[in-house]
Amino acid sequence: MTSSNSSEQPFVNSSGIPADVLERFAWYGRETTALTVLFHSRVAAQLGLSPTDEKCLDLVMRAESPLTAGRIAELSGLSTGAVTSVIDRLEKAGFVRRSRDKRDRRKVLVEVGEIDDAKFASLFEGVLDSMEAVLLQFTPEEWAVLERYHRMTIETFRERVLKPRGL
Repeated sequence: MTSSNSSEQPFVNSSGIPADVLERFAWYGRETTALTVLFHSRVAAQLGLSPTDEKCLDLVMRAESPLTAGRIAELSGLSTGAVTSVIDRLEKAGFVRRSRDKRDRRKVLVEVGEIDDAKFASLFEGVLDSMEAVLLQFTPEEWAVLERYHRMTIETFRERVLKPRGL
């Protein structure tokens, strides 16, 4: 889409970003998201989990300390009722365990159970190799721009997705 001026500049929206640039980046985002969902669906299937359960397990695994069900709900955007069901399934499968908070016995914490590290590692084989292959196409200076872009995208989407009724 172009404007009617004589230099045939691409249409620029109110933010100053040309429409074709915004469309390309939106497409890249959709494609990346679709492939990520497919990848994690396959990982989940290998673990005998649903994709939602696998992503909640990922949240628990990446946490610096055990999480409450409420915190998992906040991080995942799921209701607390849905998270309780997820935790039940993950606990039954041996991926997590519930424990009482030593400082506040009313709180129940969710922590990683006994997980076969070799099994998990095999599921993600090649991911770091793929990232390395991509990063080798860029200079260290460009890595900083890529990292800034990804951090800002994550922050922006986290705010949008995790706010109540957000999207």
